[in-house]
Amino acid sequence: MGASMTMQKGTNVPVPAQVVQVELGWRTSPGAPDVDASALLLVSGKVRSDADFVFYNQPAHASGAVRHEGKRTAGDAVTDSLVVDFAAMEPAIDRVVVVASADGGTFGRVTGLYVRIVDSASGSEIARFESADATVETAFILGELYLRQGAWKFRAVGQGYDTGLGGLATDFGISVDEPQQSAPPQQAPRPQPAQAPPAPYRAPQAAPAPQAAPPVAPPAAPPVTQPVRLTKVTLTKEAPSVSLSKQGGTSGALSVNLNWEVRKQFKSWGAKLGRAVAMHADLDLDLCALYELTDGSKGVVQALGNAFGDLRRPPYIHLDGDDRTGALSTGENLTVNLDHKDRLRRVLIFVTIYEGARSFADLHATVTLQPQNGAAIDFSLDECTVPSTVCALALITNNGGELTVQREARYLVPQRGVSPQRTIDAAYGWGMNWTPGRK
Repeated sequence: MGASMTMQKGTNVPVPAQVVQVELGWRTSPGAPDVDASALLLVSGKVRSDADFVFYNQPAHASGAVRHEGKRTAGDAVTDSLVVDFAAMEPAIDRVVVVASADGGTFGRVTGLYVRIVDSASGSEIARFESADATVETAFILGELYLRQGAWKFRAVGQGYDTGLGGLATDFGISVDEPQQSAPPQQAPRPQPAQAPPAPYRAPQAAPAPQAAPPVAPPAAPPVTQPVRLTKVTLTKEAPSVSLSKQGGTSGALSVNLNWEVRKQFKSWGAKLGRAVAMHADLDLDLCALYELTDGSKGVVQALGNAFGDLRRPPYIHLDGDDRTGALSTGENLTVNLDHKDRLRRVLIFVTIYEGARSFADLHATVTLQPQNGAAIDFSLDECTVPSTVCALALITNNGGELTVQREARYLVPQRGVSPQRTIDAAYGWGMNWTPGRK
């Protein structure tokens, strides 16, 4: 369809594609909440079970028809994406509701929120809807993909909720296990938007269910016995470790992402000297992993020496590449194959400064571990106050088949003439022999 026009609320367009990417986008700004994309697969307006909810803690539907792809950052622009494969959609599913939820604030503080539908094969934009009238809402139905006379269409909805993702999901039949402390504090009296408070969403002119399948089709997957958890796991000094097994992350790919940015005062100080751009451009952090397998073999996965690893063979760890931009791209990414977790004894994720800075001071870095199944685990690095060029991020250990992630966030200072790798080896007792390398 080439360059599509922005849709108005309530309008719809055909979706003539086999596979589409549903992209939510917005701009970051100080004090603005983070935004998450999710989807509900409906039969006659309701989910069949909690398995029909695809979001950050349950990133793929059992049928493979909808999966959560994750976030990408470029400057102040952020996207969170879902992929929808209509060929894999079960016949009973007649609607996929596309949801945006705010994490840590209201949508009134989010700028540039939009949803667009892109043909995955050609990359062309099929539909785009921009939401600009938010106030106190904490969740939005931005749009929906729906089946009409055998063909899929997209409708722009723009329906807001002030009860968050939990309230919205509950309206569609999801059972939510929401810890008490995660509820937003109640402010008295709550401001109301000019229009009436959001009513439970009702699809306009509800279409009859497709005749090919009765509306009481059995669920694709057995119902989830535990209510879904909307909380994300954040590791802190007070709660530094989490069991991957208890979070459901026991198989598939575990993605480790490192993002960083140069602190603003550092940029402005450099700008006065006319060197900020050069210093930012030259900064190169390397995400690495020391590993020890159950057979006793040890090694390192890192860009240095092109030791990128392998997901299908030992060490079952792979570094995606060497990114030199941090927050200007997707950062550094490393993947661990949890299908072979029984072969892993311990894995230490660490980061080194290859060039562009003398220490981690003035850098703001965040680490996210995203299991293919289970809750995302994230933490920030503390402020660095020592001349450190190597930082231990997280230690993954296998205790009788149960993988535990321990937040380390430990800055180490190499002695003169000692490499960062040798420094971290000594601190954690890996006992490897090191030779100089380059990339």
